[in-house]
Amino acid sequence: MSYRPTIEHPPTQSSYPTILCVEDDATYLRLRKTLLEKEGYIVLTATTGSRAVAIMQRVPVSLVLSDHMLRGTTGIALAHQLKAIKPRVPFVLYSGMVPDVMGDADCFISKDETVASFLSIIKSLIRRHDE
Repeated sequence: MSYRPTIEHPPTQSSYPTILCVEDDATYLRLRKTLLEKEGYIVLTATTGSRAVAIMQRVPVSLVLSDHMLRGTTGIALAHQLKAIKPRVPFVLYSGMVPDVMGDADCFISKDETVASFLSIIKSLIRRHDE
């Protein structure tokens, strides 16, 4: 009887979902990036709407997580721009206040949400996107 060892290869970087995180406050951006990376996501960051658009045009993204009140634009306006590029990618608005109109945003998460609930929502949206 011969023995053939099973060699497990670590997943390639591209096998992990990629999240585009848009936030104009560097501290909040760093916190969100760290939290999501600890959960195994690849996190790309943008501090402006124009930078988010440039990333979305070049990189496969599984989900966009954006603050609502951004310098020079809003999360709702950014959702409209990004959905024109990749309509199937979920756009999550993450803010302290619910906007009057959701526009092209797929989901709203309050900044008061627990970390566990926040991560559960993100995971669910990515799973639906990847199906």
